[in-house]
Amino acid sequence: MTFTCFFGYGSLVNRRTHGYTGARRAAARGWRRAWRYTADREVAFLTVIPDPACTIDGLVASVPADAWPTLDLREHAYERLDARDSVTDAGDGHPAIYAIAADRLNTPDDHHPVLLSYLDVVVQGYLTEYGRDGAARFFATTTGWEAPILDDRAAPRYPRAQDLSEGERAFVDRYLQTLNCRIIA
Repeated sequence: MTFTCFFGYGSLVNRRTHGYTGARRAAARGWRRAWRYTADREVAFLTVIPDPACTIDGLVASVPADAWPTLDLREHAYERLDARDSVTDAGDGHPAIYAIAADRLNTPDDHHPVLLSYLDVVVQGYLTEYGRDGAARFFATTTGWEAPILDDRAAPRYPRAQDLSEGERAFVDRYLQTLNCRIIA
């Protein structure tokens, strides 16, 4: 199958984490984000799971044919799936969406937490692309907030960590508090 673009719904929404030009806002129907982990990574990260009643915001960006191996390496814990029937605003492109295989999904725990530095990058992307309302939709269309969240801001473990403004950090912290998330050191 020949894909021409990706639909990003996590860190790929933050343009500072990649060099794909021409990215534009889009949505994917029939998917919901979830925090999960696999044996491929020590920490939990976002994936999509089927949910016919949900639509998630994200970005679509073209990928040159010779750049797919690099993107696949970045997204090595995922399978690349056909998203042509669910992604809006892909134009004439044939979008792929990355998802963890259903038989490899594990619920995060204290040994496999969500990195706050990763969450910060994702939310920064949504704030930039969609504003506060769009970032609020990110939280609302993501499940798994009972996962422990490792506060690694002082020494980020996420390889594409970004500096956040005071307002961006406060936005993330406020939502985590509202959702009664458990922050671990």
